[in-house]
Formats: sequence, C-alpha cells, structure tokens
Amino acid sequence: MPEQTLSPRHILTASIVILLWGMNFVVIKIGLQGIPPFLLGGLRFAMVAIPSIFFIPRPKVPLRLFIAYAMTISLGQFAFLFSAMAVGMPAGLASLVLQAQAFFTVGFSALVFGEKFRVSNLIGMLTASLGLILLGSASINGGVSQVTLAGFALTICAAASWATGNVINKKIGQTAVLSLVSWSALIPIIPFFLLSICFEGMDAIKHSLVNMSISSGLTIVYLAFAATLIGYTLWGKLLSSLPTHTVAPLTLLVPVVGLTAAWILLGEALKPLQIIGAIVVMCGLLINVFGQRIFQKLRLSLA
Repeated sequence: MPEQTLSPRHILTASIVILLWGMNFVVIKIGLQGIPPFLLGGLRFAMVAIPSIFFIPRPKVPLRLFIAYAMTISLGQFAFLFSAMAVGMPAGLASLVLQAQAFFTVGFSALVFGEKFRVSNLIGMLTASLGLILLGSASINGGVSQVTLAGFALTICAAASWATGNVINKKIGQTAVLSLVSWSALIPIIPFFLLSICFEGMDAIKHSLVNMSISSGLTIVYLAFAATLIGYTLWGKLLSSLPTHTVAPLTLLVPVVGLTAAWILLGEALKPLQIIGAIVVMCGLLINVFGQRIFQKLRLSLA
C-alpha cells in the first residue's frame, strides 16, 4: 500500500524539488536571451534522452500512457511555458501562475480516481489560494513588470498540461521513475524541433547554435539534468507514494523560491505584499498537510 502521510524523507525530497524548480524560472529566462523557446525545449529534452537511454533500461509502461505522459508533462508544459516567458512573462510571476497546476491536478484526480477532499485539504487549498492571489496582485499592480494577457494565458495552459501529466503519472503507478523520465524525453524532441522550424525559422536556429554562449549552454545543462532528470524523478516518486491532494499543493512553495531568486538575480523586486502572500501560501500548505492531525488532536482534547 502507498504511504499516506509525509515522512521526513518525503519532506527532504519535496524540498529538493522545490529548490530546483524554483530556480528553474530564472534559468529559463536567462536561456531565452540566446535561444528561442521551441529550440530551447528541443535541446533540453535531447540532452535528457541521448545520454540516459544508453545506461537506463526502458520502462515497462503501456505505450499509450508513455506517449501521453511525454506529450503533456514534457512537450505541452514547456512549449507553453517557454513561449509565455519569451513573450514577456516575468520569471517570478511565471513560477507563481504555473502553480495553478496544483488545483488542476487535484480536480482532475478527483474525476479520474475519485479521490476525496478532507476539510483540512479544503481549508489548506483556500488559504494557499489567498496567498497566491496576494502574490499575483502584488506582482501585477506593483509596477514591477508588465504582464501580457498572452503570457498569462500560455502559463495557465502550461499548468493544465503539467496537471494532466501528473494524473497520467498517477495512472502509471509504481515504476522506475528515472527510466520513465529519461525515455519519455525522446518523444518531445522532434515535435519541438518541428515547432522551432515552423515558428522560429532555420536562420534563428542556426544563429542560436553557432553563437551559443556559455550561459546558454549551462542553461540547457541545468534544465536537462537538475530540473528534469532529478526534479521529475523525485516528483514522480512522491506522486506514486502519496495521495495527490497531499503532493500537488507542495509545489505552491515553488513561487516563493522563484520570486526570491528572480528578485535577487534578475532585479524583479519583491514587494511587502509578496512576502505576506508567500507566508500565507506556506500556512495553507501546513494546514493541508498537517491539518487533519491537528483537528484530530483537538477533537480528542475536547472530548
């Protein structure tokens, strides 16, 4: 039976994922300065797949689920996210809006698996939602950066794609996660390069490859190994061993790291209201994860 509560090992695993994915947005923003979005996606997954598949056995996953996983959590999510950031979505705000995946994931899982909410889950999600609203309001109204409707909409599409991939991951169940991540990276490579040829053009592709800077190269390495191989392997293990409503909201901490990193490294100033929002998000997560235990102890103490 899968474990049902967060252990110290789960908390450590989740913390690593949050840090890697929080920094991910600053890295993407830097990478997009020298590489167009679809080409960046193709190079990312090529670097994930090409070395890995020679050392890691192919996962024993039904082909339809294997393809669906790759087309949603890899191609869909990052085609939309990279495009959003290329048209001006700030790194910090992108890390925030993308966490709508938590709500999509829980909703999709309720439809597919019949997973039920507890009162603590609902209160936690509502509290975290309030924190996200505060963070978003501070980012949009604070004059920190211009947010286009296209950038916002594309990021929401990325969140829905990620959530769909999470549900498919849950459907796949227990498997060699590193193997799944590595081999599934083969599938989005050709679509990404075809999108790059169609929308970015051969001239832009040649220019980016011939004039690739050290920072662009390091961006691809980080996205391939840290964010993808390590991040998604650990994330997949969490999803397969815990209820979705426990795991999905943990990524609401990613924008806390993302906003802070964007402020320090990119000058996207962190306003007081953003700090308050981040604290509210963390309170929501604590309620979601530990609220049931707290409510049970309160009932026992009042009985």
